[in-house]
Amino acid sequence: MPTAQSTISFEDIDGAIFDFDGTLAVTAPLWKDVDRSFLGKRGIEYTPEYGTRLATLGFTAGAQWTIDTYGLDETVEEICREWTEEGYERYRNEITLRDGAAAVVEAFTNAGVTCALATNNNRELLGSMRHIDIDSLFDVQVYGREVAAQKDEPDIYLEAARRLGCAPERCLVFEDIEPGISAARRAGFITCAVHAGDESQDWDGVSAAAHMAITSWDELL
Repeated sequence: MPTAQSTISFEDIDGAIFDFDGTLAVTAPLWKDVDRSFLGKRGIEYTPEYGTRLATLGFTAGAQWTIDTYGLDETVEEICREWTEEGYERYRNEITLRDGAAAVVEAFTNAGVTCALATNNNRELLGSMRHIDIDSLFDVQVYGREVAAQKDEPDIYLEAARRLGCAPERCLVFEDIEPGISAARRAGFITCAVHAGDESQDWDGVSAAAHMAITSWDELL
């Protein structure tokens, strides 16, 4: 599988769209802790498949899926609030970008390529981070709650491209989950799989679904 460095130049694209969790930052251990705590309080055993499912669905749809799957007598709002409260302090104080990630975004920007964040995460959580200034990195930010479908459909990537003013075929999408890669590719985007360094990631499947793949951001520098 060739890297993006060997197959894409700045002249080939007008926009770049980046996922956050797993792609730009290593957050899987945090969410595993949150998921284990959340499920454990309700007498439900945690499995890695639970976290993988939520990564695709995002907060609101993930909360509804959790209610439906486990028959919980709670509201979507209550579950989303609990998840946000559980993650807030750790996002605020602990989360940093992966090595080379900020430099890659800056390189795209300096080359005249506009950059968007497209994440199923919560705007409040990412806005709380002390060590990462999302607003300074990205021209556009799109959050899962702002679009109709989850990342197994291309809505969030299409909305990001729309806000950037770029055609999908001139946009490069960086993702760490196969449903997101496949959805973006179906919609005409150029896709790059990013190795998340997480044991639950099906790297063979993710990288095979994408046009290209990188195992670290330093490969693009």
